[in-house]
Amino acid sequence: MPTVPNIPGVKAEPPVAVPLRREVADLLGRTVIGQPVSFATRHIEELHRDDYYVCEKSDGIRCLLYCTHGDTEDSEAYYLIDRKNEYYYVQGLHYPKTKDDWSSFHVQTLVDGELVIDEKKDGRQVLKYLVFDCLMLDGQSLVQRSLDKRLGYFREHFFKPYEALCKAFPDEMQYFPFYLQFKNMELSYAVPKMFDHVLPNLQHGNDGLIFTAVNSEYRFGTDQKILKWKPADENSIDFRMNLEFPLLPPEEMDEDDDSPQYDWYAIPRVFLSVNAGNTEGYQRWAEMYIEEDEWEKLKGMGVELDERIVECAMDEQGRWRFKRFRNDKKDGNHISVVKSVMESIRDGVSKEDLVKASPSMRAAWKSRHPK
Repeated sequence: MPTVPNIPGVKAEPPVAVPLRREVADLLGRTVIGQPVSFATRHIEELHRDDYYVCEKSDGIRCLLYCTHGDTEDSEAYYLIDRKNEYYYVQGLHYPKTKDDWSSFHVQTLVDGELVIDEKKDGRQVLKYLVFDCLMLDGQSLVQRSLDKRLGYFREHFFKPYEALCKAFPDEMQYFPFYLQFKNMELSYAVPKMFDHVLPNLQHGNDGLIFTAVNSEYRFGTDQKILKWKPADENSIDFRMNLEFPLLPPEEMDEDDDSPQYDWYAIPRVFLSVNAGNTEGYQRWAEMYIEEDEWEKLKGMGVELDERIVECAMDEQGRWRFKRFRNDKKDGNHISVVKSVMESIRDGVSKEDLVKASPSMRAAWKSRHPK
């Protein structure tokens, strides 16, 4: 099973984190990052109609990279921001603004990407930060620009100086806590290439594809222009899990105790709830099927289980099964996301469906962009 990384660095305590959150919120005017919708049959027509990039969906940790001042105006600081809006101070990073001045550095810069661990053939594990978007660069907001412009601007003014630094000081790069890399993006009709060449040669975990509209601005919250495709058996939902243990049989109850007496040694019912929003709270959605050996493994983890955020997928019999804890998330999926995933599960767009559609997608793209 591929290794999912932990976020490097030191978690910022409230006296540091609170002003940082306010600072970033002021820069963006928002605090919520863009989230994809699940791929459904109707989205195949979308890929024919509009320009999209396609990239692999990494099995990693999504986080923002924030570049800012340190304790003084002439010092630099770097933070990784996770889905819970927690800030992690990362030492040992340096990203120059220009290859003509190695001491320069970026501030008020916010990059979107994900941490993955590449498993090398010699057994080494290499932590990488894969960049797929840029929201702010040196105080300039890029969110209203199209994706190709945002990536182009980032490449020219951030990534190229970083590449030059790597070439100028190759021995020093081993001391960086992670390597920076662009996430490889192809034109949407290159689906066969993704399945035949890109995915089989990845050195980190993967669980699908991401299609992102080329000409769309950055959208906060649920973004209808970012499409997440997974194989049918990999479509999953992040629920909040609640345990309900059965009562002891009457003959085992303590007659002197009037309070409910539960059988803590039994396998509980595991209810799954979805996030219905700030005013509605959580609503019970389904029940997770769990076998005895699975319950023993969960108990053996030695962690609090009730009200944990868990990722579940539906098996061939239509039962929700546990996949993993989502320690990187403080809330389960919103009900709108859940409905999107359910549509994707019902539609069941397969790998073969995408490959079959790729020639006509290519023809439509070429007709929009004649030589």
